[in-house]
Amino acid sequence: MPNLMRTSNPALNEKVFKGQVVTGEAMTLQGAVNKTGLLLLCVVATAAWTWGMSHSNTPDEALPWMMGGLVGGFIMALVTIFKKEWSPVTAPIYALLEGLVLGGISAIFERSYPGIAIQAVGLTFGTLFVMLLVYKSGVIRATEKFKIGVLAATGGIALLYFVEMILGMFFHIQVPMIHQSGPWGIAFSFFVVVIAALNLVLDFDMIETGVHNGAPKYMEWYGAFGLMVTLIWLYLEILRLLGKARRR
Repeated sequence: MPNLMRTSNPALNEKVFKGQVVTGEAMTLQGAVNKTGLLLLCVVATAAWTWGMSHSNTPDEALPWMMGGLVGGFIMALVTIFKKEWSPVTAPIYALLEGLVLGGISAIFERSYPGIAIQAVGLTFGTLFVMLLVYKSGVIRATEKFKIGVLAATGGIALLYFVEMILGMFFHIQVPMIHQSGPWGIAFSFFVVVIAALNLVLDFDMIETGVHNGAPKYMEWYGAFGLMVTLIWLYLEILRLLGKARRR
């Protein structure tokens, strides 16, 4: 079964748990849950920092921290993906750096749409618990066709975002569907939120696979890191969707 496992999250794909040799304790589900909670605390801690600066008299002070978090978080994500055994150290650093970005972005949205940040947080955790419930109850099963479909949709979204970024940087062209608050723009954001939520199912399945295969203990941190990647993406997309809805 492990060779059939596939996920669109680059941090949790079918090759993650292959070739892992257990020399001590094995990965447990409770351990992965605990590590995920610790990473969430790391995100909240640094997000509060840039949130506070963004609401100060000089909100531009948060920009260098946000940019540092964006670049540093990307680097830490790559390091974690390629050096999984370092994840007990790199995963918390990644969470701390991403928190700097999320706090600043949330504050920017909050200034334009009061109350939007807490709504996005509530919807993100609500989605997490609902997807966990439907996964554990068997309502949604991570079949091979399901995984391929989510993988294709996620890859398409990533490609569209990349093209939009290149067009904006070099030709000052924006893809209207991504940014506009009309019906098509809201429908697109809703679609992306749904795909991000479905990625959670694949992440749950991959972590459970690691537990069943007796992966090394440090893979608890790696599994938690992979789940955080999806949760951060989901939160940002929900924030964007709510922002478009408010603009209408």
